[in-house]
Amino acid sequence: MIEIIQADITTLAVDAIVNAANEALRGGGGVDGAIHRAAGPELLHECRKYSSCPPGEAVVTHGYRLPARFVIHTVGPVWHGGTRGEAHLLERAYRSTFLLAIVQGTIRSIAFPAISTGVYGYPKRDAAGIALRVMREFASRFDRVVACLFDAESVAIYRETLSA
Repeated sequence: MIEIIQADITTLAVDAIVNAANEALRGGGGVDGAIHRAAGPELLHECRKYSSCPPGEAVVTHGYRLPARFVIHTVGPVWHGGTRGEAHLLERAYRSTFLLAIVQGTIRSIAFPAISTGVYGYPKRDAAGIALRVMREFASRFDRVVACLFDAESVAIYRETLSA
C-alpha cells in the first residue's frame, strides 16, 4: 500500500526519508535544504565523503537530528522538455533508492518527496506516474511507502494517478 500525504518530510518517523538532492550532495533549496537544516551539520559532513551523485543514482547517509534513521539522497533529472532521457533518469532515481534501501537491510519504511518537480521543472503529472509505478513495484517489500508531498495540488495529482 502507498500512502499519499501532505506534510513536511523532515518530521516523519520512518526508517528513511528520500532527499531530492543535487549532484554535489551539499544541500541546496527546497527539500534538499530543508533536510540538511533539520538533520544538522553532521549530514553535510557525511555527504562530503562522496564527490558527487549523478542523476538516477542514490547514496545513503545517517539521519542525525531527523526522526528518520537514514536519508537516501537521489538526484533526479532537470526537465528539458522530455527529449534528454528525463523519464528514464527519474525512474532510475526511484528504482536506485528502493534498491539501496533493500540492500541496506534495516529499512522497512520509506518516504519520498516528488523528485524533480520543484526547481528542476519536471511536470508534476508525468512525474507522479513514474513515481507511483515504481512505488507499486516495490511496495510489497516494505511495511510502509509514503509519497510525502509539499502542496495540495501534488497530493491531488498523486491520488488521481494512483486511483487511475
